[in-house]
Amino acid sequence: MEQAPPDPEKLLQPGPLEPLGGPGAVLEAVVGEENEGTREDGSGVDTMTGNNFWLKKIEISVSEAEKRTGRNAVNMQETYTAYLIETRSVEHADGQSVLTDSLWRRYSEFELLRNYLLVYYPHVVVPPLPEKRAEFVWHKLSADNMDPDFVERRRVGLENFLLRVASHPVLCRDKIFYSFLTQEGNWKETVNETGFQLKADSRLKALNATFRVRNPDKRFTELRHYSDELQSVISHLLRVRARVADRLYGVYKVHGNYGRVFSEWSAIEKEMGDGLQSAGHHMDVYASSIDDILEDEEHYADQLKEYLFYAEALRAVCRKHELMQYDLETAAQDLAAKKQQCEELATGTVRTFSLKGMTTKLFGQETPEQREARIKVLEEQINEGEQQLKSKNLEGREFVKNAWADIERFKEQKNRDLKEALISYAVMQISMCKKGIQVWTNAKECFSKM
Repeated sequence: MEQAPPDPEKLLQPGPLEPLGGPGAVLEAVVGEENEGTREDGSGVDTMTGNNFWLKKIEISVSEAEKRTGRNAVNMQETYTAYLIETRSVEHADGQSVLTDSLWRRYSEFELLRNYLLVYYPHVVVPPLPEKRAEFVWHKLSADNMDPDFVERRRVGLENFLLRVASHPVLCRDKIFYSFLTQEGNWKETVNETGFQLKADSRLKALNATFRVRNPDKRFTELRHYSDELQSVISHLLRVRARVADRLYGVYKVHGNYGRVFSEWSAIEKEMGDGLQSAGHHMDVYASSIDDILEDEEHYADQLKEYLFYAEALRAVCRKHELMQYDLETAAQDLAAKKQQCEELATGTVRTFSLKGMTTKLFGQETPEQREARIKVLEEQINEGEQQLKSKNLEGREFVKNAWADIERFKEQKNRDLKEALISYAVMQISMCKKGIQVWTNAKECFSKM
């Protein structure tokens, strides 16, 4: 809902916005666009690819995970997992699909890439990385981050992260992201040369802005509350799912006792023996099927976890808006104070207590020349302050417009993904129940033949 246009010294308000659309499964990333120039940040480092370069349609995959041992920054031996990233063109000049690039990355390098994206694209809901250590696990699932099953799920999550970034209308055109896929050597140095660490806002500054901003944008305030509630709801859902998985595992495994008992019983029966033995076999199959079922369930749990982590990405956008709003309000207050000081000097009246006013009373009035010189300095500062305020206001409006457009894009993506995940989960539960019915139907037929 659009609000009335504000005074430049008040709220940052966006204009009418259009959603930008969501990501697909295959990267169709345009690295640079015909009608847009390259972007340079204040450090002079060009972070967007040039106009005349287009990234062909390519498929991105994280195809392998490999356990390695090496030395860290303090020369201590460590064990870590490396992931093989492959990029393959969909169509080549001769019509064949050809492998274009293949390189290994550590999880920490994925983290570095995302931290860079957070700093350079503060208006974007940057896709989250999969968890570094397992959370919301049921008791039979290992919480070890080197466990093969966990590493495999994280491999899938890292691939999903790359596809999210690659299909984002803004992030896909970033040079650092492109080099992440194609430049194995000295990539970290290339990222650090952008100086993104120096541009990162401190958490203390962000916290200060949260409590001191006077005119927060209602929509961003509501978005922050929504992200908190979304995180809480999904956390509870994952805990419930973990408890259900624990109990379901126990119920299925207990059915294995039916198989053992029927098998023992069949040994002492002549006419009933074959039927009992067959029924016991069906019970054993039923008991062992839970392992594959819960393994499939982890896939849906990981989809929910992605949006659990997306909640923090939403809050990051809200924090950046609060910082910009706070800077704008501070600049407006400083400008108002200088205008008042200039007016007091020009009229010779003091409306508020100041140390300068007390000094004047104690040691006498300034000479006209001194007062004129001070007024001139203040007028220059006021003119500069007005330009800064105008610049901050325009920058803030542009941020809100771009941020809300990306938030609308994210909402469409979220609704689509979660709807699909929940429907698929329900279908899987229905299938599981049908298999249980089939097992008991088979057992009934075995009993009928006795």
